[in-house]
Amino acid sequence: MTRDKNSPMVITLKDKCRVCYTCVRECPAKAIRIADGQAEIITSRCIGCGNCVRVCSQKAKKVLSTIKDVQELLAEKEPIAAIVAPSFPAEFSDYDYQTLVGMVRALGFTYVNEVAFGADLVAFKVREILVKNPDKRYISTACPAVFGYIKRYNPELINMLINVVSPMVATARMLRSLHNPKLRIVFIGPCIAKMGEANSDEMIGEIDEVLTFEELHRLFSEVGIKPEKVKPSDFDPPHAAKGSLFPIQRGLLETAEIHEDLISGDVISASGRSNFVNAMIEFASGELDARFLDVLCCDGCIMGAGMTTVDPPFKRRARVSQYAAQSLKKRDQQSWQTYFDRFSKLDLSRDFVPYSQRLPYPDEKDIKANLARMGKFKPEDELNCGACGYETCREHAVAIIKGLAEPEMCLPYTIEVLHKTIRELNLSHAQCEDIRSALMQSEKMASMGQLAAGIAHEVNNPLGVVLMYAHLLAEDCPADSSMHEDLNMIAEQADRCKKIVSGLLNFARQNKVSYKMIDLNDLIDNFTTMVELPQNVQIRLAHGLLDPLAEIDADQIVQVLINLVNNSITAMPNGGIITIKTTGIDDMVGISVSDTGTGIPKEYLSKIFEPFFTTKKVGQGTGLGLSIIYGIIKMHSGDIRVESNTDPAIGPTGTTFNITLPRIRKKITNPVA
Repeated sequence: MTRDKNSPMVITLKDKCRVCYTCVRECPAKAIRIADGQAEIITSRCIGCGNCVRVCSQKAKKVLSTIKDVQELLAEKEPIAAIVAPSFPAEFSDYDYQTLVGMVRALGFTYVNEVAFGADLVAFKVREILVKNPDKRYISTACPAVFGYIKRYNPELINMLINVVSPMVATARMLRSLHNPKLRIVFIGPCIAKMGEANSDEMIGEIDEVLTFEELHRLFSEVGIKPEKVKPSDFDPPHAAKGSLFPIQRGLLETAEIHEDLISGDVISASGRSNFVNAMIEFASGELDARFLDVLCCDGCIMGAGMTTVDPPFKRRARVSQYAAQSLKKRDQQSWQTYFDRFSKLDLSRDFVPYSQRLPYPDEKDIKANLARMGKFKPEDELNCGACGYETCREHAVAIIKGLAEPEMCLPYTIEVLHKTIRELNLSHAQCEDIRSALMQSEKMASMGQLAAGIAHEVNNPLGVVLMYAHLLAEDCPADSSMHEDLNMIAEQADRCKKIVSGLLNFARQNKVSYKMIDLNDLIDNFTTMVELPQNVQIRLAHGLLDPLAEIDADQIVQVLINLVNNSITAMPNGGIITIKTTGIDDMVGISVSDTGTGIPKEYLSKIFEPFFTTKKVGQGTGLGLSIIYGIIKMHSGDIRVESNTDPAIGPTGTTFNITLPRIRKKITNPVA
C-alpha cells in the first residue's frame, strides 16, 4: 500500500455526530478525543478495532474507503490476487461460496484464494514455536488490533508477542512464492485494523490494498455485478483445512490442535473490547500463569466492523462452522498435505516495533483539582455513572488532564451547571423586568414632566393675575355682600390652582442634587421634632445604621420624608403608629417608613408613582407627592419600593415604603480618549 501509515482508518462526520460519548465508552484505546463539544479520532492512537463504527447509531463514523484504489489497481491489467478472509460465510449468506468467488473473479482478479490456508500455516508455526520453547510465555498475533494496542499502550509486552505473521500476510507470502514475487494482492475481510497492519512499517509491501466486506458489496453494486449473472467458481488452490475456523473464538487453538486446559491453565483464550485488555494486563503482571494467551479484539472476526450482516453472533458462528465441515468433506486431503508440506518451511516470521502513545500519568493534585472542578470533592461525590464514556470519574479527570476529554462530558456536572444557569437566567429575567418597569416609569415621568412644565408656565402667570384681582375686588366689596363671598370663593379656588401649578413645577423641574456628607440618623431625629402630628398618631424611630454618614441632599430627603409621613397620616384616620427605620449594607443605606393604616389595594400599587394618581377625594390632593418622591430618589441614583396589605385576615394592615440610597454618590467621568 502506498498510503501514509498516519492516514486515518476512521473519521467522524461532525454533522452527524450527536456527541453521545458511546464511541468514547466503546474505544479500548481511548483514541477518541472530545474537543469543543465534538468527537475526534486521534489517528496515532487508533488501533482500528472499529468498535466506534459498530456502536454509532447515527452513522457518524466513516471508514476509510479503498474502492477507488482497488479499481485503479485492477485497471493496470497486471496479475492480481484477491485473498478472502475465512469469515466470509457469516457475511455472504444469500448465495453459496462458489457464486461469491465468481463475483470476485468478475471484478477482474486473476486469482481468488482463501486466507484460511494461510491460517493453517500460521497455526502450525505457532504450535511449533510453543513446542520448541516450553519455558517462554507468548501472546497470539493473529489479530492486528491486539498487537496494535500492545505497540501503543503496552510496549513492554512486545517481547511476548509470538513473532508469526497473521494469516493475511502468510497467504500473501505463500501466493508470491507460488506464482510471482511481484504479484499484487488485495485482502478482502471483515476487519478495519487490517488497513493499519498493511500500512505499518513492518509489513510495508506485503499487501497492496485492503477491502472490507461492506466495501465489496458497494463495489459489486457500482460495477453492476449480480449473483445470477456470474459463473460460479471455486477458490484457487491451495484450499484450506481447519484454518476455516480461525475467525471464531478459539479458532486458532482448534486449528493448531492446542487445547485450552481449564485445569492446567497453560492456554487462555480471551476476546472482546474489555476482556482482551484485562487479559493482557493480568498476563503481563503474572496473575495469569499461562504459557499462551490467545486474544482477539472482537468476539471473533465474525463480529468485525467491516461486516454488514445483522445476524446474531451464534448464527454467524454456525455458518462458519458449517462451511468448514462441508469443506473438509469436499476437499482432497492429499492435495492439502502436498501444498502444506511445500510451504511449511515458508518464512512466516515478523518483528514488532514499539509505537508508544502512552501519556504521562498526571499528578494527584491535578486529578483532585479536576474532580473538584466537576463538583466532586469527596469520594461519595464520584458517582462513576459512566455517562461520560469513562468507567470512573477519576478516569474522566485523568483524560481531561491528558487533553482527551472535557468537564462538560460529566452528566451530573452538566445538569448542575444547567440548573445554575437557569437560576441565573431567572434572576436576570427578574432584574430585567425591574429595569424595564423602571425605564417605563422614567419615560412616563419624563413625558409627564415636559407636559407639566409647559402647562405650569402657561397657566401660572394668568392665574396670578386672577388671584390678585380677586383679592383686590374682595377688599373693595362690603363684607356682608354676596359678591364678597363669591370673590372669596374665586380667590380660594385660584389659590388652590396655584398650589397645583406649584406642585407641577416642583415635579417637572430638573433639580440638581446638592450632595453633602450627612448623618442620616441626626437628619431623621431633627425631622421628627419639626413635624406636626395628630394626637392619635405616633412616630417611632429604629436606627440600625452603625455608620450613619451618607452623601445626600438633606433638603430633598426631608421633602421625601414629609410627603411619606403625610401620606401615612392620611391613611390612618383613626390614628396609629408611623415607624421610621434606618439600615445599612456595605455601600448602601436604607430608610423605611411604615404605617398601620388601611393599606393600598394591590391594583393601585403599580400606579402610585404616576403623576396625578391619587386615592384621596377631589380637592384633598394633587396626586403629585409620590411622583416628586420618585424623582428625588432616582436623582440620588437610589431605589424606592412599596409593600402594602389591606386584608386583616392575612396580617396587620398598613404600608411600608423602602428606600435605598448609595452611601457615596456615583460620579460620572468622561472616558479619556
